[in-house]
Amino acid sequence: MSRLLRPFVVAAALAAGVATAPASAAPAGQDAEILSAIQRDLGLSADQARARLAADSASSIQAGDLRKRLADRFGGAWIDAAGTLRVAVTDAAALPGARVVARSERELDALKSKLDGRAASAPVPAVGWYVDVATNSVVVKSHPAKLAAARAFVAASGVPAAAVRHVTTDESPRPLIDVIGGNAYNIGSGSRCSVGFSVNGGFVTAGHCGSTGATTSNPSGTFRGSSFPGNDYAWVQVAAGNTPRGLVNNYSGGTVSVAGSQDAAVGATVCRSGSTTGWHCGRIQARNSSVTYPQGTVTGLIQTTVCAEPGDSGGSLLAGNQAQGVTSGGSGNCSSGGTTYFQPVNEILQAYGLTLITGGGGDPNPPTGCSSSEATFNGSLAAGGQAYQPNGSYYQSTVSGAHVGCLVGPTGADYDLYLQKWNGSSWAVVAKADSPSATESLTYNGTPGYYRYRVHAYSGSGSYTLGITNP
Repeated sequence: MSRLLRPFVVAAALAAGVATAPASAAPAGQDAEILSAIQRDLGLSADQARARLAADSASSIQAGDLRKRLADRFGGAWIDAAGTLRVAVTDAAALPGARVVARSERELDALKSKLDGRAASAPVPAVGWYVDVATNSVVVKSHPAKLAAARAFVAASGVPAAAVRHVTTDESPRPLIDVIGGNAYNIGSGSRCSVGFSVNGGFVTAGHCGSTGATTSNPSGTFRGSSFPGNDYAWVQVAAGNTPRGLVNNYSGGTVSVAGSQDAAVGATVCRSGSTTGWHCGRIQARNSSVTYPQGTVTGLIQTTVCAEPGDSGGSLLAGNQAQGVTSGGSGNCSSGGTTYFQPVNEILQAYGLTLITGGGGDPNPPTGCSSSEATFNGSLAAGGQAYQPNGSYYQSTVSGAHVGCLVGPTGADYDLYLQKWNGSSWAVVAKADSPSATESLTYNGTPGYYRYRVHAYSGSGSYTLGITNP
């Protein structure tokens, strides 16, 4: 079985204080094989491929920063076909020059969630649906013969028709399993899938590849968690003798070193590795997409133009050297093209409390930095996770003075730092550093009392170092 406006541009982002990166070179650590595959699949020259990757990386960081800053006024951000970052807002005063839209990104996600909820309890006539921030709508895809039924499905879900755009398609998504070769693993005595990304103790992959308790070989292991449909994620704990490494097979005789798991923006260039068809590239069409397979509906997926075929299930999706997701399913093939969906990797890490292995193998050492701090504390977080320091507790300051925190997180992630003080009944935030980067620092001149730091992995995962200097 298989499955595989006129919004504002970057110039307006500069006026709003959003940093940009030069587009003349690929991001640091970029592999030549990635550039070669992008040139092949997207028809770009080497210089164009480097510029595209650099611009995509800068735009994705800008989009994440705006999402945090604008909150409920953020209408979405995407990279258009020309490689320009576009942004929409619900309030013209929120960002001069941005396109003003009727619905925020959060409102669109909430409407899409109603369709997800309906799918859990009623027959689904649609192929899938997703939030399309470029048109400020929820797109519902269905076969022409089921268009009327799809409209009725939307109405029964309680989603306003004005917020929905119906499109017809010949897609017939199905799980991407079947016989595979190369970098693969076997489930039980029959089916095979592709390894996604290495994590502490094993690897993540697609949930439809195996149920909890199922055994694997090459590498040998056991499914310790699996969810499908609804989600399409799983993790396999490997047996002793198998060494998870932070690498992805590029099927050109080499590997790509995984640097982190920073989410890429809609429109960004991505590449997929799978044991049936190898290494192929395309672009992100949508995030938070829902798709209906014969087994049921899966929500929260990344929708892409990357091709895939049976046996690629569970394989890796990368934006440059940043992990994005594992192959869920889709339609088409790598001869004529198609649409492929991916389960976001950060959701898997958060669901099971896993840590992505980066940099070529083994559990990476905590990053260095904050060398002038009086004390340092190390830890590791999955995307969305948090930890309190020092060591899950607090410290007491008996004099007034400066509290200085210095945080260094994994490359490509967005880690935030908060200083809290006990006010007699609860912990209150007295200082914070929450820029869209992995490195943060803060200084707070405080009075005597009890304090603690909260480290939050806003996006991405991996090890961190926190340096603390107290009065």
